[in-house]
Amino acid sequence: MIAKLYVGNLSYDTTEDKLRELFAEAGTVDSVDMIMDRDTNRPKGFAFVTMKTQAEAENAIRLFNGKMVDNRELKVNVAKPREDRPQRFDDRRRR
Repeated sequence: MIAKLYVGNLSYDTTEDKLRELFAEAGTVDSVDMIMDRDTNRPKGFAFVTMKTQAEAENAIRLFNGKMVDNRELKVNVAKPREDRPQRFDDRRRR
């Protein structure tokens, strides 16, 4: 069973490759999805890391929640399912 983790409080200098390398210490990393601001194309300070198994995800939480990376204390926990949200009106789309 694949387990998706939320990784928060990331430095803007932290890269997907760095996260992949770090989380590989806990097990097999299936994917890393760094969330970017669509206007500035800069990181928003959080990412989702998908581990191959639930046991590896739990190991990653134990190893990395509270760990200092790029001078920031990581927040790592199980990702919650995305809630259905109403579409946001975006005036820029009408131009």
